[in-house]
Amino acid sequence: MKKLALALALVLASFALAACGSSDDSSTESKSQSGTAPESSPAEAEGGTAGSAAAVDFEAGEGLSYTSDSASAEAGKVTVNFTNPEPLTHDVAIEDSSGKTIGKTELVAEGSDSAVVNLKPGEYTFYCTVPGHREAGMEGTLTVK
Repeated sequence: MKKLALALALVLASFALAACGSSDDSSTESKSQSGTAPESSPAEAEGGTAGSAAAVDFEAGEGLSYTSDSASAEAGKVTVNFTNPEPLTHDVAIEDSSGKTIGKTELVAEGSDSAVVNLKPGEYTFYCTVPGHREAGMEGTLTVK
C-alpha cells in the first residue's frame, strides 16, 4: 500500500511540475501541435525591425508540393505557420541568399507547427527538408518587405 501511495505521489508531483512550465511566446522554439516535441529551436537571422510581428502561412499540397510557390511577409519577427493535411511527412525551412537555413518548423504529418524567425527585407527560399522533396519541386520564394 505504501508503494502505491508513493507512486501516486510521484505521478502527481510530475504533473504539478509540468504545469509550472513557462508560456513565454517570445522564444524561437517551434510549437508543435502534432504531439511531437521540438528537436531543436530554429536559428534567428540577424537584422529586421525590433518589435515588429508578422506571420506567413504555408500548407502542403497533394504529393510533393506546397499549395503556393510564393509568399510574402513584413520584415522583422515572422511566425512561420505550417499545416500539413497529408499523411506524408513535410516541414518548411527558410533559407537565406547564401544558402544558410535560418529557421524551420518540425516535420509533421496530418498536423501543424510554427516557428519564429527574424528576417531582413529581401528574397528567401522556403523548402521541405525531407530528402528528395525539394528536388521534386517542394520549394518557393518568400519575399520580405
